[in-house]
Amino acid sequence: MSEAVPQHHRFTRHAMATTFDVIINHADADETYAAQAAHAAFQEIARLEDELSRFRSASDIHLLGQLKAGESIRVGMAAWDCLSLAKAMHQETSGAFDITIGPLMNLFVTADGEPRQVSKEVLEQARQIIGSQRFDLDEENMTVTVHATGMIFDLGAMGKGYALDQAADVLQDWKVNNFVLNAGDSTILGIGAPSGKDAWSITLGGGEKRTALLNRAVSGSGFAVKGAHIMNPRIFQPVPIKNRRTYALAPTAALSDALSTAFMVMEKDEIDSLCQKYAGVEALEMDT
Repeated sequence: MSEAVPQHHRFTRHAMATTFDVIINHADADETYAAQAAHAAFQEIARLEDELSRFRSASDIHLLGQLKAGESIRVGMAAWDCLSLAKAMHQETSGAFDITIGPLMNLFVTADGEPRQVSKEVLEQARQIIGSQRFDLDEENMTVTVHATGMIFDLGAMGKGYALDQAADVLQDWKVNNFVLNAGDSTILGIGAPSGKDAWSITLGGGEKRTALLNRAVSGSGFAVKGAHIMNPRIFQPVPIKNRRTYALAPTAALSDALSTAFMVMEKDEIDSLCQKYAGVEALEMDT
């Protein structure tokens, strides 16, 4: 009796403090070629971590945090892409998405992840280095100028999604056109579809709901894993813990990643308005 043909090729690698999965439709490539393509995708993700992690001393994002008010640096394409999207999302969400919110995390959450009280004086000091309006982008020279000393730039709310988008480009360069990329179940990108199917069927919320991905991504944000780790940039306070998880669907993983965080801050009518404005953008909510 012959062995059953596997439905998909699956490969796993740890990066960006999470587990990345590459799932390639079996009909697209044999196991050897699929492994080589997945390895190339993982190499791209590792390269992007070096460029985008604020914890890597040579990264553009880390170097931005070393600048004093009025100083500028030229950044690479990956950082530029992310900073440009972050600026746009800050504007489109009326400040609900902000990659400079890091100082609030340091104040309101201990190293053990426990919440703590913050004095008005300390909070006011932090407010002086928070806000995406405190940095400017010069597209012609690809330079970033900061207007406060000691800012913290953190792409944690969109970096993994951006890495999935770039890894998808790598796989398509390898002529692999039907696959799923998964960043720790927080952001999932589905390109093409499995053989005989119209889309990839993705499980959300521990199996309670499924959604179809065809050339789009879904990202989720909530409190079940990290507790009170989401900050509201509008009022400089943590978002109250709720028994719900918010999902954003969008044409790119970077966008869905950013929006899932913003949706935790935004009101329902704001979310509905944004979804109506942009094709392919949807919001889902689930109890946890």
